[in-house]
Amino acid sequence: MAGESDASSVATLSCARCDKPALLQCPKCVELKLPREGASFCTQDCFKAAWSSHKSVHVKAQLSSIANSLPGDQNSDLVSQGWLYCVRRGQGRTHKLPHFDWTGPLKQYLISPKRFVPAEIEKPDWAIDGTPKIEPNSDLQHVVEIKTPEQIQRMRETCKIAREVLDAAARVIRPGVTTDEIDRVVHEATIAAGGYPSPLNYYFFPKSCCTSVNEVICHGIPDSRKLEDGDIVNVDVTVCYKGCHGDLNETYFVGNVDEASRQLVKCTYECLEKAIAIVKPGVRFREIGEIVNRHATMSGLSVVRSYCGHGIGDLFHCAPNIPHYARNKAVGVMKAGQTFTIEPMINAGLWRDRTWPDGWTAVTADGKRSAQFEHTLLVTETGVEVLTARLPSSPDVFPWLKK
Repeated sequence: MAGESDASSVATLSCARCDKPALLQCPKCVELKLPREGASFCTQDCFKAAWSSHKSVHVKAQLSSIANSLPGDQNSDLVSQGWLYCVRRGQGRTHKLPHFDWTGPLKQYLISPKRFVPAEIEKPDWAIDGTPKIEPNSDLQHVVEIKTPEQIQRMRETCKIAREVLDAAARVIRPGVTTDEIDRVVHEATIAAGGYPSPLNYYFFPKSCCTSVNEVICHGIPDSRKLEDGDIVNVDVTVCYKGCHGDLNETYFVGNVDEASRQLVKCTYECLEKAIAIVKPGVRFREIGEIVNRHATMSGLSVVRSYCGHGIGDLFHCAPNIPHYARNKAVGVMKAGQTFTIEPMINAGLWRDRTWPDGWTAVTADGKRSAQFEHTLLVTETGVEVLTARLPSSPDVFPWLKK
């Protein structure tokens, strides 16, 4: 949020969330030169509570700006599909890319059309028009829900499906496979299980999973680029089934990966495991960041601060926020019946990130590699249940787990 220097200029405006006098202004709205009405907030807490819905304003503004700069009939198609820039017909790197200081060697490739979901599949409220309606205004954005036994059982079912879907994706990862092919596997496995791929059309995200390669931290959009020997790729899967969501991800090796990348991925896995080990009633949410940060920095790595874990259940994202860095200000303590994700993103270089012109893909500011692992967790009376835990049938892809 913009600091105190902006307070006097927006003091006469009302908070976009609660209508109290506004003292702060969204910095992204300032950057995009959007009207102050609807971009002003009374406090940091109000801004954070409104973020999940407010950020769609930025996406729509960028879509409108880019659509206006494109010729002819391309405009309506690109905007309706949620693209933030034109990918011309062609293959590989032959289509024109927008001007951007690409931080590493990776670039955006051709993105295929959105995949079909059968009518009989139960869909979340963003499936048609890209805009969540219930989630942004729910009280669960600032109150951590205690799940009922019925909710917990649905979460178990959903998370097991999500694990099986991610395992199906892991089995096809090898040099020469495109991330779009990984997305196809995820989409078809989710539909076959009777679920809906939660990311699909969520705030216009065009694919059924996220595939984050090398310097991509998170939210990479599957495309036509073929995985190369030596890459690392994170696959992030969320399934919506019986009205609730299950979320997990893992980072995989593609062929022969250098030792530094192997250590990065292994350390990230360990960060998640160490964080899960402290989960139980009475533990403060902020302690997770201390544990993750300590282990990462001891290995000479850094922890991403722009993205965090989150509450999950009937809503895709809700309270609590789970930062992964030290000295964070997460509020609250764990209680039995709560469900949330822990998903540390660990960088080989600097912790800072940048976002590609597609509006989604977050990359390391210095172009060095990043890895991530995630589980959906349930706090029990005595500790924690990993709802997305690996199954006996899960592929044996991590050397440190071999017997």
